[in-house]
Amino acid sequence: MSTEQRDTVFIGKKPIMAYVTSTLIQLANLPSVSIKARGMSIGRAVDVAQIISRKTENSGYSIGNISIGSESLESQDGKTRNVSTIEIEVKRNTQ
Repeated sequence: MSTEQRDTVFIGKKPIMAYVTSTLIQLANLPSVSIKARGMSIGRAVDVAQIISRKTENSGYSIGNISIGSESLESQDGKTRNVSTIEIEVKRNTQ
């Protein structure tokens, strides 16, 4: 597993707190973690980042860079579709 994948949380259909917990566990050992999502999961990724930065404000986490884009994917019926993507960096504040 590469370093990039270890510091990345991919958002799917699990409950939001599962992703919050996973991100916080990774932030305990790493200076920053990327939260990535695409399509309908983008709102869930934003919620995860906001919960970490607002609810744990005293713990010293903040939101860093945010990247948005789109990917071209081929659907099951063979058509090419554009799917929106987001990457949110959550980082540990250095005191």
